[in-house]
Amino acid sequence: MSTASLPPVAPEVLAEAVEALTARLRKKLDAAVAECAGKATEGAGGTVQVRFGEDTLVTLAPGPSGAVTESGQAVCSCLLAPRCLHRAAVLGAAPIADADALPPVEARVPEAAAEVPSPAAARQEDAPRSAPAPSSGSAASASSSPSPSASASVEEVVPASLTPAQTRAGAALWQAAAEALAAGVTAGGTVVQAELLRAAHTARLAGLPRAEGAALRVVRGLRSAREQGRGQRLSDLTAAFRELLAGAFALASGVAEPGAVGGARRAYEQGGSLRVLGLCREPVLSATGYGGVTTHLLGPEGAFHTVSDVRPGGIGRAKGAGTASVALGGAVLDHAGLARGGLLVAGATVSADGRLGAGRGVRATPVRGVDWSEEPVAALFARPVREAVAAALAAGAEADGGTGPALLGCDVEVLGAAEDHLVARVLGGGPPVRLRVAHPHPELAHTANLRRIGGYPGLVLRVLGRPDPDRAATLRPLAVAPVPGASHTLRLPEEWLGRADLGYDRLQGDHFPRPEAGAAAPAPVPDGPDPLADAPLWRVRRLLEAGVAGGRRAVAEAARGADRAALAVPLRRAGLTGAAELAEGLAAEADRRPRDSFGRLVDASSDAYARAWLTSAVHLEAAERALVLASWS
Repeated sequence: MSTASLPPVAPEVLAEAVEALTARLRKKLDAAVAECAGKATEGAGGTVQVRFGEDTLVTLAPGPSGAVTESGQAVCSCLLAPRCLHRAAVLGAAPIADADALPPVEARVPEAAAEVPSPAAARQEDAPRSAPAPSSGSAASASSSPSPSASASVEEVVPASLTPAQTRAGAALWQAAAEALAAGVTAGGTVVQAELLRAAHTARLAGLPRAEGAALRVVRGLRSAREQGRGQRLSDLTAAFRELLAGAFALASGVAEPGAVGGARRAYEQGGSLRVLGLCREPVLSATGYGGVTTHLLGPEGAFHTVSDVRPGGIGRAKGAGTASVALGGAVLDHAGLARGGLLVAGATVSADGRLGAGRGVRATPVRGVDWSEEPVAALFARPVREAVAAALAAGAEADGGTGPALLGCDVEVLGAAEDHLVARVLGGGPPVRLRVAHPHPELAHTANLRRIGGYPGLVLRVLGRPDPDRAATLRPLAVAPVPGASHTLRLPEEWLGRADLGYDRLQGDHFPRPEAGAAAPAPVPDGPDPLADAPLWRVRRLLEAGVAGGRRAVAEAARGADRAALAVPLRRAGLTGAAELAEGLAAEADRRPRDSFGRLVDASSDAYARAWLTSAVHLEAAERALVLASWS
């Protein structure tokens, strides 16, 4: 038999399989999951099989969606099945199915069904009942610029209409997430992940797709981190925990912002007749093996829209999709043509995040595109850069699922290369900015194009990209164009229609101004000040990430004795008293060891620890966001 990949598994199927195991078998589960690596083979009828020894065979029979969505689709030949270690291990080794691959559910479940909570939900009396205390300090005192408050009080949150089932689902999510945070990556094995998956399924049944998605991102992050995957950064997993805990807290407390529930699947609404203009193409490459392209479009009143084509296939798919046909309303053009042209869409359907749908009633007609120097596209580059950055970061923060900041346009002068990025200055008296690669894969054109641009100091460019929300004054360019009226700028081929997609088009020497005869090779330029890197907030970030990596014990050990003073003193010297107090509170809670009535040490509640961690994490995010925004001034 040929080797095969395990099909995705619905969260509730894995959660039920783990719950059915005895305590003795649960201790062996992680080792059994690791044993499944490379053992999957193709079976009859589209099944996938994993053999343990000579006489034990686990068979997965995915449904029409390609995912295992029912318990009966996973069977084992051993005598203990279905409550056996083999079946649970194979399900634990399989990827988690996306929400789109799962059967739809009603937004609200009967109260009778909601009365049967998961083991985590059964402990909901420990769930949070009040908002985290706001910090006593702010980033404004350190950066001399206004910053958002560390956290909103209960009175500032707009109440949402939550059902009792949704509140209970939020409590279950909070408890499962708190336990996972206390365990950390080192102890966050399949059993801990299964509790999160059960809570995610409860949220799905209660009509909370945003909370479900946040829980699934944490589970995938834990798996990737435990496998030491290259695509997983500890900072990303820290942000995923922060998002999950903050959302679960709001739901469990009975108050939530209007967008806390989220939208089930991708809801498209009728947009009537819509004229959109192409801006650029962006390669899409995920750590889970998906690849493709997203073409960014500009609609009426400056609204951003996208048309995406993302499927399994990895880097090969991402490279080839740039010239693939656009599957939208019978439009006869490819993504390269759409990025430099436009569409008149009749019967358009548009999702909340701007994605254009390809329903049966949609009809699309190609129209002429416009140069970036023409309206309405030119307005993107005329907006003050700090105002544009603030709007882009706010749009990214409000997006469901962490889609990232909106696009930003500006004109810059390249100063030169510095280490792994370029240093430029926004024209018109703007701030110095760093241009970093948007997609670092060596087979994509981003890195080579940015390296070539760095060889021409003094070059002026019109840049369209995304501001990096985690770095001071950093832009990740997706496309570039000549600056109108400038002499020392790009000279692009006519067929490119005045712009170059940095992920697909490759810049050549004749696209740049000719260097003067005898000019020396450009030397590296010094990097400018970085207020975010220079601030001692990195100490708080390191403490939070230590908790994600090593759990509660790692936080306690990292802030004992002299280390606790080394944590708080630099923060106070920089005027970040709020961050210092919250970090000290987190360290104290992590090191707390309560005793029972007989004086014996007992495990501390993960609830209070999760509250302390979340409060510090929310404050850190607000402080760093204020410094990032100030760096664009």
